[in-house]
Amino acid sequence: MHAVGMFLAVALAAPGASGGDNWPEFRGPQGEGHGATAVPVRWGEAENVRWKTAIHDKGWSSPVVWGEQVWLTTARADGRKRFAVCLDRRTGKIVHDVAVFDIKKPAFCHPFNSYASPTPAVEAGRVYVHFGSAGTACLDTASGKVLWSRQDLPCDHYRGPGSSPVLWHDLLFVHFDGVDRQYVAALDKATGRTVWKKDRDLDYGTDNGDAKKAYGTPVVITAGTRAELVSPAAVATLVYDPRTGEELWQVRHGGMNVSARPLVGHGLLFLRSGDFGQGLLAVRPDGRGDVTRNHVAWTYNKAVTGRSSLLLVGDLLYMVNDGGVATCLEAKTGKAVWQKRLGGQFIASPVVAGGRLYFANRQGQTFVLEPGRAPKVLAVNRLDDGCMASPAVADGALFVRTMTHLYCIQER
Repeated sequence: MHAVGMFLAVALAAPGASGGDNWPEFRGPQGEGHGATAVPVRWGEAENVRWKTAIHDKGWSSPVVWGEQVWLTTARADGRKRFAVCLDRRTGKIVHDVAVFDIKKPAFCHPFNSYASPTPAVEAGRVYVHFGSAGTACLDTASGKVLWSRQDLPCDHYRGPGSSPVLWHDLLFVHFDGVDRQYVAALDKATGRTVWKKDRDLDYGTDNGDAKKAYGTPVVITAGTRAELVSPAAVATLVYDPRTGEELWQVRHGGMNVSARPLVGHGLLFLRSGDFGQGLLAVRPDGRGDVTRNHVAWTYNKAVTGRSSLLLVGDLLYMVNDGGVATCLEAKTGKAVWQKRLGGQFIASPVVAGGRLYFANRQGQTFVLEPGRAPKVLAVNRLDDGCMASPAVADGALFVRTMTHLYCIQER
């Protein structure tokens, strides 16, 4: 292992967040999908459902949790109104339902996607909601009042937005990878002003804007003493200095429509290239310039995850592809350990809680597996509707957003 690997860690997106109490952004406190507390293994509509609340309109954003609040976004099916919704964590009662943006002429969004797919980011006193180029806003969590908003960051998403915002110290990072332009912006979280904006320095090899789209969410890591903003795009993943936007390095892997969030461990970055790319690759994150030829440790391209993100538990990587095939790999080598067909179609990213893996599909099933070198299904739980959003874990509860409701799954 390269020496820098000994120092790799994901930087906390929200300083002071506790994994046991809060789930502040897409994929949780460190962007890894790890919950700090155990949640039920078995549930159904009449078992271990603490509360169930209908969420109006349509949105695939995942729930985030801070203190006594759960936040998510939703939007009218025609995209004309975009909402931030807050629920009481203990009761499921809706506390705030704020129409953040009114859009006179919404851009096209494919019906498979939604106008409210990016997951919010939350911290003490503030929640940040993002609807792609339609707008980004900061709300006061106590009053629901909009503190600042931006609608001047252009991008033609073509089939709708998908990248989630990420907090780091005093900055909010947002991705805009559309058919017409591709860039990353860092906003001052207190005011919303642009601190830096960086166009993608990429040769996409085509004039077809559809091949330039991406839906990825970045992650901030520390390699040695250097902070790095790992930013997946079509064709390549680029790494920036999070303070200035200076490009530090990039790795080319091909592909488009990337949506899986990068994952770090064992001195490696695990990246999903998107459609028509290399598949899954592990990269040493300590380079400069183009590291494609000398920093890729391994690649894997058999039943690779499509839309959902990876899980790393110990020495093993877990993923599920769009068609329901789960795969376990050795993280250090990329060697396949096992594959198992779970069934159904998967968009939501899996989570781990209490030493168990949770995979939720679009048909309303959640498969609970025991981590290890053999596939062991502990339970298959069913709800009335399926998931496009990824679950959240906080303080012994699993928050599951289906296409129609938000559930709090917890031992009674």
